[in-house]
Amino acid sequence: MIRLGTERTIIRRVRGTRAADSTGLTTAVCSIVATRRRRYFWAAWWTGPPGIKPFRKPDASNGGAATEQEALLEAEAVARRQLSTAPPYWARAWNRILRGEPPFTARELAAASAPKGERAPRPVSPESASNVLGVQSGANVDELRKAYRKRALETHPDRGGHAEAFLAVQRSYERLVARAKKPRRKAR
Repeated sequence: MIRLGTERTIIRRVRGTRAADSTGLTTAVCSIVATRRRRYFWAAWWTGPPGIKPFRKPDASNGGAATEQEALLEAEAVARRQLSTAPPYWARAWNRILRGEPPFTARELAAASAPKGERAPRPVSPESASNVLGVQSGANVDELRKAYRKRALETHPDRGGHAEAFLAVQRSYERLVARAKKPRRKAR
C-alpha cells in the first residue's frame, strides 16, 4: 500500500509486523529461531523488509546465543536500534541459505501463497501400503526396511514433508512388516 504525503513512503506487511520509513521500514525487525544445538540464531533487517521471492539477505545475523532474549539484545547492539520481533521462519530461511539449502521448503511456499485461512493442499495418498512405501507386494523385511528409511526421510515434517504423509508411511511399514513376518498358510 502506498501512502502519499510530503514524501512517498511504502508500507509493507512482514507477516504480522508493520514496516515503513524512507528506506522501506518503520520498524527494524529481528527474527530469532532455535537451532538444532539448542542455541538461538538471529537475523535482523533494518534497511528494508525481508522478502520471499527473491529472498532478501538480512543486514546482520549471528548464532550461538543461550537465550532468545540474549539473541535479541545482541541483534539490537549490532543494529544500534530497538528491533521488533518477526516470525522465526525468516531466520530459519537465512540459516538454510548459509547451509547451502533453499530458503523455504515447498510446503512453506505453498502455505505463504495460499489465501489466509486455507491450508496448503495435502498430497494425494496412495491406495495401498505397498504403494505408500514404493515396493512390490510380497517384499521381504529387508526391502521394506530400506524403502521405509527412504520414504521416512522424504516425508518427515522436519525435512519439509507433511505429518499426514509421514504417519501413512509409518503405518504402511508396520502393516507390511507384520504381514511379512506372519507365517503363510499352505494351500490345500
